[in-house]
Amino acid sequence: MNHTRLQRSVRATMAGLSVNVALAVVKLLTGIFGRSYALIADAIESMADAVSSIIVWRAVVIADKPADADHPYGHGKAEAVATAAISVMLLGAALFIGSRAAREISTPHRAPAAYTLFVLLGVVLIKEGLFRIVGRVGEEIESGAVKADAWHHRSDAITSAAAALGISISLVGGEAYRAADDWAAIFAAIIIAFNGYRLLRPALDELMDATPKEDIAGRARTIALQVNGVRGVEKCFARKMGYGYWLDMHVEVDGGLTVAVAHELSHTVKDTIRAELPRVLDVTIHIEPHVHPIVRC
Repeated sequence: MNHTRLQRSVRATMAGLSVNVALAVVKLLTGIFGRSYALIADAIESMADAVSSIIVWRAVVIADKPADADHPYGHGKAEAVATAAISVMLLGAALFIGSRAAREISTPHRAPAAYTLFVLLGVVLIKEGLFRIVGRVGEEIESGAVKADAWHHRSDAITSAAAALGISISLVGGEAYRAADDWAAIFAAIIIAFNGYRLLRPALDELMDATPKEDIAGRARTIALQVNGVRGVEKCFARKMGYGYWLDMHVEVDGGLTVAVAHELSHTVKDTIRAELPRVLDVTIHIEPHVHPIVRC
C-alpha cells in the first residue's frame, strides 16, 4: 500500500468514525426519550459502525507495514481479517436487533414520539452520503476493509429508513399498528445480516488463498509467454495479499540453457510481469525444461 493510499484510507475511516459516534449518541437519546425501539436498534448499529471504523483504521495501518522476518509476505491480509471481523459484527448486530425486536412485538407499548421521525430522516441522508464518499474511496484504492466500512454506513442508512417507515405507520395507523416500529427493526436486521454475509465471503476467500476473481494469473501467463526465451508456462497460481498479489509460476525454457542463463531469464519474466501489472508484489518462478512433443510418422 503506498503512502497516498494509506492517507486516503485513514481519512475516510476517521470521517466515518466521527460521524458514527455523534449519530449513535443522538439516536440513542432520541430513541429512549421518544419510545422507539427501532431507533435504539439503529443507535446500536451506529455504535457497531464506530467500532468497525476503528478496526479498519488499525487494519490499513498494519497492512501498510513492509515485510519482516516474521511476515515475509507482508501484512496485507490484515485488511481481510478486518473485513471478516466487521462482517461478523454485522451478523451479530442483526441477530441482537432482530431478537430484541421480536420480543418487543408482543409487548404492549406506546407509539413512538413524532419527532423521532425527523431525526431518522436526517440520519438517512447523512449515512447515505457517507456511504457514497467512503465507498468511492474504497473502490478507487481497492480496499476490501474500506468497502466493508462503507457498507456498514449503508446498513445504518437502511436501518434508519426502515425505522422511519415503521414509525410513520405506527403514528398514522394508531393502536392497531403500534408494533410497526418493531417489525421495521426486524426488517432492518435481515438487511444487515445479508450485507454481513455478502462481505464475509470474499474476506474468507482471501484468507484461505482462494483464486482471485480478477484473472491476474491469466494475464501474467500471457505476459510471460511474450518474453523472448520462454517456451511455455505450465502453471501459474495467484493469491491476494491485501491490495496486491503474489504469484507462483512454472516457466518452461530450452533444456539446453545453462543454470545462469535460465536464472537470468526468470528474472526477466518476473520484472516484465511486475512492470505491466503493478499490483503484483512478487513472482516466484520455477524453471522447467521444455519438452518437445513427439511427432509420429
